Amino acid sequence: MIDRALAARVFKCIDNTTLNATDNNLSVASFCHHTLDLIASGNHVAAVCVYPRFVAVARRELAGSGIKVASVAGAFPHGQLPLNLKVEEVRYAVGEGADEIDVVLSRGELLAGNDDIVRNEIAALHTACQGRTLKVILETGELIQPELIYRAATLAMEGGADFIKTSTGKSGSGATLEAAETMLNAILNYVKISKKTFGFKAAGGIQTPEEAVSYAELAKKILGDNYINNQTFRIGASRLTDKLHSFLTN
Repeated sequence: MIDRALAARVFKCIDNTTLNATDNNLSVASFCHHTLDLIASGNHVAAVCVYPRFVAVARRELAGSGIKVASVAGAFPHGQLPLNLKVEEVRYAVGEGADEIDVVLSRGELLAGNDDIVRNEIAALHTACQGRTLKVILETGELIQPELIYRAATLAMEGGADFIKTSTGKSGSGATLEAAETMLNAILNYVKISKKTFGFKAAGGIQTPEEAVSYAELAKKILGDNYINNQTFRIGASRLTDKLHSFLTN
């Protein structure tokens, strides 16, 4: 049995996402209009997430709605570009009007043991965000071992991430509750050191209301009930949004 009240809170934490090779100005505008139509009991999703070239389109279509515009950047989804080019892409997205930036952590450098490089890259991308919310994607399916996931999460937070995020949705493995638990515990422990608040975003393959609510329940268990709000908790979704809306309105 799904907790309907918690499901309604999760709906307000969705980053409704379109990151397709076939995206274009018309399709992104249509996606934004559809997102605006999905109002469940007066509540809307947290953000719409698009590629950098469509940020201006999304900003125009969502103006006045309260829905933020998020953009992937920094050589999404693999991160295999020199840092200066990653920084320029972030600056471009910010210049187009993005409220939030989702970047990928350099998993190759992490696996090579180059922690300082990983941390410093995130710090540079954080600076390029110019005060916008920075979400750092760990791509946990490529790290697998809890120790690596924990280390990646900590380095991202040390570098200036506002949120740590499970997955791009573009690799063979998306979010898992096991990886989420490791990340949430990393947040719990790093908050004690830094005295700051960090957000968590689950993304990649979350398709049903049951799955989405299970991530919220896990976050509640580790970080408390107040954590489930769109300032600290997000779900990246493409297929989930319509299903959760249907559940809440039927």
